[in-house]
Amino acid sequence: MSASESTLLDSWHHNARAWIDAIRSGTIESRQKVTDQAILLAVLGRQPERVLDLGCGEGWLLRALADRAIDAVGVDGDATLVEAARAAGTSPVHVASYEALAEAQVDIGRDYNLICANFALLQQDIIPLLGAMNTLLAPGGALVIQTLHPWTAAAGDYQDGWREETFAGFKGQWQPMPWYFRTLSSWLNALDMAGFTLASLQEPQHPQSPVPQSLLLVAEPRRL
Repeated sequence: MSASESTLLDSWHHNARAWIDAIRSGTIESRQKVTDQAILLAVLGRQPERVLDLGCGEGWLLRALADRAIDAVGVDGDATLVEAARAAGTSPVHVASYEALAEAQVDIGRDYNLICANFALLQQDIIPLLGAMNTLLAPGGALVIQTLHPWTAAAGDYQDGWREETFAGFKGQWQPMPWYFRTLSSWLNALDMAGFTLASLQEPQHPQSPVPQSLLLVAEPRRL
């Protein structure tokens, strides 16, 4: 694990309580107006019976899926977030680092119709993790990723590399968080190297905003 990835994990431990409050109070405008609905519709559009929420956080998506009678399982690397998800819902939620998942050290189940990662892939080396998720999908399954739109988030520097989120404008006490910026081609290359092919690409956008709020990728295991 690189120093930046270690700092990323530490920042989630520090920011977990503030993140729970922000999600449950609805203070992140882009999520309320665009991106929460976008990921939910993308998942429901595949009509899955069984879903794994990778990096589930405090569990809002697990609860939304459970309300629709979908068998949902969550996994996250932060114990505080997992505890909050367990306390607020009925879905099973596992504590596991992405490193442990990539190396198949933790049993989180398999034969999922869909695995989703909603703003949850922020580290540099995601290919081993995506490859491990590929093996957990049932035949006909899919991977759904929602992330920051690279053209919107680039801020004039359109190349892969570590950036910093300061959470400016967020209420509460926050520790700055490093995250790894990817160009669109870098996202597609990562999927390809993990054994996926792109099935669809969406750019969720609020009608009153001139830029997309996120990038939403749906990928399927490559057929041999």
